[in-house]
Amino acid sequence: MGLFERYLSLWVAAGIALGVASGLAVPALFHWVATLELAHVNLVVAVYIWLMIYPMMIQVDWSAVRGVGRRPQGLLLTLVVNWLVKPFTMAALAVWFLQVLFAPWIEPAVAREYVAGLILLGVAPCTAMVFVWSQLVKGDANYTLVQVSVNDLVMVFAYAPIAALLLGMTDIAVPWQTLLLSTVLYVVLPLLAGMFTRHLLRRRSDAAVGGFVAALKPWSVAGLIATVVLLFGFQAEKIVAQPLAIGLIAVPLVLQCYGVFLLTWWGARRLRLRHEIAGPACLIGTSNFFELAVAVAVSLFGLNSGAALATVVGVLVEVPVMLSLVALINTWTPSPTTTQGA
Repeated sequence: MGLFERYLSLWVAAGIALGVASGLAVPALFHWVATLELAHVNLVVAVYIWLMIYPMMIQVDWSAVRGVGRRPQGLLLTLVVNWLVKPFTMAALAVWFLQVLFAPWIEPAVAREYVAGLILLGVAPCTAMVFVWSQLVKGDANYTLVQVSVNDLVMVFAYAPIAALLLGMTDIAVPWQTLLLSTVLYVVLPLLAGMFTRHLLRRRSDAAVGGFVAALKPWSVAGLIATVVLLFGFQAEKIVAQPLAIGLIAVPLVLQCYGVFLLTWWGARRLRLRHEIAGPACLIGTSNFFELAVAVAVSLFGLNSGAALATVVGVLVEVPVMLSLVALINTWTPSPTTTQGA
């Protein structure tokens, strides 16, 4: 591992501190950057995420992608956890903690909005950042691409009905522009760029692909740190102004992340999935599509609502928690019996 990868947690911690400090010192700058968005997708953050995803897309081998259907266990595990488990466990944890256990510290109306925000997060599995986490656990790039693509397809049909069911509402308006733009920015465009780059490099030699990807790794990590700085800079004022609310909302979120991860990990072991497939399968259900959740929360409840704040806390919690799960996965050395299946 290089210097960046070896001390990634330290770089992220420094990015969080720098983001909060910068957001408080020059809030006007971050407010301006926050306005550079299209369909609730911040274009600056999109560039940084694209920088993170691009190296992994270069590694996608379409001849191997076609073979994923012959070993669907990992994909099926991801779909079951993301759509039959995760939304409902998030709703249960949110209600229990925010409306029951933490009731003395939260007004009932505000607690309901917090719960709504967490539900919107729980129904939105990750699209972009999972490529980064997969790369950090040395996941199978081809299989990860299929997992994300199938999840995006299911999300088009399942997000609104499941969210409406759990929220007790019938008028959930899915921001299709956000969903479509995010898919194009985070999946389609980097995939096309990666395919074109791989084609050019393989005309030189197979070794050229690996060498180019290795050269891009520091830039990929730099994109992650820059994303962290921006996300925490955007929310610096809220972090300082509402530390108790953020801490209370974070409790069920963190428990949800680790609980879903452990459940998926257990399922992966039972299915005897290989490390490079089990790792991304565990991480894709644990992280969230926060752009979509924030957009829906704002459209349904308003920019300054408790629901919008809860989705923002999801953004703040995700990176540190996911890094800890990446470290956990990387300590797992599969036994011989877990290396036979897919």
